[in-house]
Amino acid sequence: MTNQNKIKILIVEDEILIADFILDILQESNFKTIKIANNYNTALSLMESFLPEIILMDINLNSGNTGIELSKLKNKNATVIFITGQYDFASMSEALKTNPDAYLTKPIKKVDLLASINLALHKKQIKTLQFRDGYDTVKLEFDAINYIVADGNYINIHTNSKKYTVRQSLNTIAEQLPDNMFIKTHRSYLVNESKIERITSNSVLVNNIEVPLSRTFAKQLK
Repeated sequence: MTNQNKIKILIVEDEILIADFILDILQESNFKTIKIANNYNTALSLMESFLPEIILMDINLNSGNTGIELSKLKNKNATVIFITGQYDFASMSEALKTNPDAYLTKPIKKVDLLASINLALHKKQIKTLQFRDGYDTVKLEFDAINYIVADGNYINIHTNSKKYTVRQSLNTIAEQLPDNMFIKTHRSYLVNESKIERITSNSVLVNNIEVPLSRTFAKQLK
């Protein structure tokens, strides 16, 4: 179950009364880790330092489509929910190109706001691998995983920036990952197919690392 106290939400809204209204709804609903940005520069700074998981983004920030521009600069793991005061087909078409999770129209209704946030959190959860790393719980998005290697009773999960070592079998972890996204290249290797840069007769290149490719599993890459 999601711990709402720890979900980081950024409200990007230049109308202070609306921003405060949204803040009140969220706090009443037990969301506690919330920041507000009333302009472009503050929003950009908070996306880099606060690293929100959900961004409630006013499309018409400071009387322009600045919210759309900001959404393209968001921190990688953030989900955007657009807020708009009027339905402008051209603006909405441009906003939809950024693949937002949802959009809300003003005046904001409590039920719509909470439904959008909870739906976004549910979508994030089903796209995330969760495991223990020491005393911490790690929630790793599937797309962040390059490949996984079996090492005795452990597995090593490789991302661009870090390697996680988990006491679990490769088959067990494979059951938690989408089989249309992760494939075995070897009995000890599970690879994110979208990360494969090159395929040779006996290996695949992932993030400039050569991962072995056995004959048994080579067929599925053809």
